[in-house]
Amino acid sequence: MSAEEVEGVLADVGPRLRRIRKEREVTLSALSEVTGISVSTLSRLESGLRKPSLELLLPIAQAHQVPLDELVGTPPVGDPRVRATPLVRHGRTYWPLTRQPGGLQAYKVLVPQRTEEPELRTHEGYEWLYVLAGRLRVVLGEHDVVMSAGEAAEFDTRVPHWFGSTGEGPAEFLSLFGPQGERMHVRAKPKRP
Repeated sequence: MSAEEVEGVLADVGPRLRRIRKEREVTLSALSEVTGISVSTLSRLESGLRKPSLELLLPIAQAHQVPLDELVGTPPVGDPRVRATPLVRHGRTYWPLTRQPGGLQAYKVLVPQRTEEPELRTHEGYEWLYVLAGRLRVVLGEHDVVMSAGEAAEFDTRVPHWFGSTGEGPAEFLSLFGPQGERMHVRAKPKRP
């Protein structure tokens, strides 16, 4: 926030204090009794002749039973939604859920229904999968498993791996991928015969 923006926010505090006090039908002297702030200081705050400070605004916020940011008029929080443009690779649709390059990356992935021969790959990193819908076939080294909605897997991507459709329908899953060392806490265990 620039110095000009800060000055603008501070200039709006006085009128906001007056409006809140009048809406509650509280006099300056009644507010003074509750807060311990003199009537003249309260009047100067409302008229903009005195800069608001935290030590003055906190008791006023408590007296009016409003959050401090309502008195200050903090700017609204920006839209938190991630508006990812889907990418299509090898017939799969990927929605990137993280924006920063490097580090941990998150994707929502849709694998269409199809039958295909697994092509195992290896690369540096660590991956965590969580199946949202459908059934996902995961081949990891010598293990060939089918995961259903609500199941998760985690593995070192240096182990030959592949995941895709079971051929019975599409599958939708979340994928978190990160450099070696950024590991989750659930470990994929091999099936015991």
